[in-house]
Amino acid sequence: MRDRDFEALWSDATPGPPFRAAEVEGLPPAARRYFTHAIAEGTPRASAVRLSMRGEIRLKDEWEPFEAEQVIRAHRGFVWRATVRMKGIPVKGSDRFVDGRGAVRWKLLGLIPVARAEGPEIARSAAGRAQIEGVWLPSALLEESLEWERVDATHAAARVRVGDHASRVELSVDDAGRLRAASMLRWGTPGGVDAPQEQAPFGCVVEDEGTFDGVTIPTLLRVGWYFGTERFEGEGVFFRCEVERAEFR
Repeated sequence: MRDRDFEALWSDATPGPPFRAAEVEGLPPAARRYFTHAIAEGTPRASAVRLSMRGEIRLKDEWEPFEAEQVIRAHRGFVWRATVRMKGIPVKGSDRFVDGRGAVRWKLLGLIPVARAEGPEIARSAAGRAQIEGVWLPSALLEESLEWERVDATHAAARVRVGDHASRVELSVDDAGRLRAASMLRWGTPGGVDAPQEQAPFGCVVEDEGTFDGVTIPTLLRVGWYFGTERFEGEGVFFRCEVERAEFR
């Protein structure tokens, strides 16, 4: 089914000038290692990435398989469209944040509406997702307006803005520059879809990476609430995915 937002974010995206390591010489050590590992010297600075992925999502304490495609566009947001198989029955839909508006739209068999939501609270939560998913589009984190801070030798943080929303995103980077984790405080429903909205620690753990068109991004990761606490691995993680393909432009 045609998705105008998805197509609009991708169709007119154009890359910027080539990346040069000298650009990041003044950043904190962890951020400098991250960028020089994530973007090869001379690689055009992409404004968008298109991903194909598969994995599992936890819905009401049950892990359900999914296949998905996502486009992320610097400054504008993302569309994640997927087919989730609940007890073998396909539920098709999307989550998105595009030009300041967030929405959730899901249909059983692609026909019968099962979830539809939008509004300020949905937009605020979706904007947080767009901010942390900049790790799939590293060039979006290279904006001159971002001010990076040194946390320690292996951590750096920046206040990332998408639309009118800004949040502090912290990266954990090893000695070689590989991204190990990313975290933030995000607005949402960590207690489940029927729970009250609140701000809580949120993040991802990166288990593997891959290089596509000169850009190295996480390809195997788990994502969830209560990041940095004992609750993360138990009740917090709700999303596990493997990126199979990535295209930048």
